[in-house]
Amino acid sequence: MSDADSLPDSREAVFKSEYAQRVIKYVKERYNDELQFLWVKFPKNAVFRRKDNKKWYAALLVLEKRKLGVDSEDVVDIIDLRAMSEDIDHLLDGEGYFPGYHMNKDNWITICLDGSVPIDEIYDRIDESYYLTALQNQTKNRT
Repeated sequence: MSDADSLPDSREAVFKSEYAQRVIKYVKERYNDELQFLWVKFPKNAVFRRKDNKKWYAALLVLEKRKLGVDSEDVVDIIDLRAMSEDIDHLLDGEGYFPGYHMNKDNWITICLDGSVPIDEIYDRIDESYYLTALQNQTKNRT
């Protein structure tokens, strides 16, 4: 039995914010992907992964804002996404956009799912991340 098999069925209820629920619905409808809870030790962490190359293109987590460098004990749903490295510096604002949490900060960003970033902008970032993870695989296959 894998770690994921021993997790409860109500796993999507971990992400309580309206934006997190909208993101989960968007990904299901657009890419037909389901959240994957990979770690029993971290039941509030989940990923979306491409079917063709198994690469993660998004991670959803629940954490305290202070872990992002914000002076707050509030708990927030976040999404980690791949981004174009040349775009990352100008996106980071310390309010809605942050360096990738527990990810390579040269290639990943974190977005708070608390309304600080418009939902359509988040959808665009998800699409970009999905596309970038496909490109990553194609580049490796050419070498």
